[in-house]
Amino acid sequence: MTASPPRPLKEAYKLTTMLDLVLGIDRFEKGPVDVERLAIEYSTKTAPATRIHEVIDRDLTGCVGALVYSDTVPRQWGIVCSTGQTPGRRNFTIAHELGHYLLHRDLIEAKDEGGIYCEEESVHRGEGPDIERQADEFAANLLMPLNDCRRLLPARTRPDFDLLGTLATRYGVSLTAVILRWLEYTQTRALMVVSNEGFAHWAKASDAAFRSGAYIATKNTVFELPSAATAVTGDHSDEARSGILRPRGFWFEESVVEMCIRSERYDQEITLLHLDDAGPKWQADEAVEDAYDRLSR
Repeated sequence: MTASPPRPLKEAYKLTTMLDLVLGIDRFEKGPVDVERLAIEYSTKTAPATRIHEVIDRDLTGCVGALVYSDTVPRQWGIVCSTGQTPGRRNFTIAHELGHYLLHRDLIEAKDEGGIYCEEESVHRGEGPDIERQADEFAANLLMPLNDCRRLLPARTRPDFDLLGTLATRYGVSLTAVILRWLEYTQTRALMVVSNEGFAHWAKASDAAFRSGAYIATKNTVFELPSAATAVTGDHSDEARSGILRPRGFWFEESVVEMCIRSERYDQEITLLHLDDAGPKWQADEAVEDAYDRLSR
């Protein structure tokens, strides 16, 4: 019999529903998901023989997180976080590894490598093999439930860094994680560009922006930012943070509103680009039902 494919949305929704019942639907007014405690207590209740025993911090060269297991059988599991992460990034890393535990532990054990070690690209960008994208999808839906996100940041809203920062605090995650979450469901045309010294490390476009041709390719190519972009000039004024209108030909063949802030800790700039909805249009073949709505029903 073929095993059922992992379903990250279903697993995240199951935990979200449980937390809403136990803590109340207003639970985020009291604080973000205590994902470290959740990982230990939920695994103890649902799989006591092979539970997660602890979440620890260690120096993981080249990785930000790992899900490891014991040599003895039945396997005992642990989550390891790389030292030096911000609290928001650490929370997301733990949630990502919990996703691996719930979705992939049989597969991980079968490989007989002692666990799975995850690089930053896998944990904080959802890149790489399917299981990494699935663990990322689980983490995002667990820590930032879609119904709560859409209530505070509707799909047609064009947020600034202040609003996005408020949500990052609410959910106990990084600013980057909140922006990526918003880009998943927004109906506006927008992009995030993460750069250093004038070159993009990576970029992410909303679906509407991508389908209209407004995106930045960074895989297997080098993208140099416009020479007058805030991320290049380093003039991080209040105006740059709140938004500067850039003319046609600056980023794309249409004007955009450019917002930029700098992360000293990670030595990088985060640029948010808002494009006018009056730009190029795309037409979906048919309306796609939202995954959260399907699960709710």
